[in-house]
Amino acid sequence: MQIVTSISGGKTSAYIAANYKSDALVFALVRTEDKQCRFKDRALARKVERRIDKEFNGTLEDDTIIHTMFDLEQHLGEKIHWVSGLTFEKVLETKGGWLPSIHRRYCTTWLKIDPIFHWWHEYFNAKPVKMNIGYRCTEVSRAKTMIESLNEDNLSVYKATFERHTKGRHKGLNKWINIAWRMPQFPLIEDGIDKVDIENFWKDKLIRFAELNNCVGCFHRPAALLKQQSIEQPNKFQWFANQEGKGKGTWKKNISYNYISKLNFTQNLFEAEGCNSGFCGM
Repeated sequence: MQIVTSISGGKTSAYIAANYKSDALVFALVRTEDKQCRFKDRALARKVERRIDKEFNGTLEDDTIIHTMFDLEQHLGEKIHWVSGLTFEKVLETKGGWLPSIHRRYCTTWLKIDPIFHWWHEYFNAKPVKMNIGYRCTEVSRAKTMIESLNEDNLSVYKATFERHTKGRHKGLNKWINIAWRMPQFPLIEDGIDKVDIENFWKDKLIRFAELNNCVGCFHRPAALLKQQSIEQPNKFQWFANQEGKGKGTWKKNISYNYISKLNFTQNLFEAEGCNSGFCGM
């Protein structure tokens, strides 16, 4: 069974890519259509478009992630497969505009898992692979949650959608199929690697990492950290606040992002609980 490492853009998954041999590396890019979040370096944006074979206006993650991925390719001397699915705006449309939240965690599925799954389906001819998951040795409970969701063959099952073709003509219909596709493995837990080890590894390497990876307005982040993001990434944070203004829910329970942006915190960095998908770096 071949091995895949999914790279989120953070130091942990990059550490796995640098220290554990994989048969393929893959990165899923979150895109937005919002012109206020436009990626400023248009020459580099065109390079991104060639990698994902899609239009790239900008991302709702820190723009540094684009530099991270190109830097990492140079450091590793290996190709990273870039993929991207629907824009975040289109993902919201598929859900009737209702916002994802801690109880409706569909954003990672559509923005990260789905494009990686479809890449895997084509690249590995639908043959199951082992996939490195970036849980550190202090995150055993997250690994346990993932393991409990596996089937009898210790594989993750994904309900995928494929376009139907009838008599050679595309009908625009979807076909849903449950497919067992990856066997998660946790090399950092097995080898006792923690955050300090990862920070020490990267401190003398010429790779640009964002202070925080994943979407600027990720609802897994506590309010104090989101407040900081509203200051450091105002245009992208405003995108998340604007979605709440459409009356289709809030990202966090009982508190709006506009309200968070007006809060006054005396401290600003807290650990987020984290997503258990294995595809985000939170």
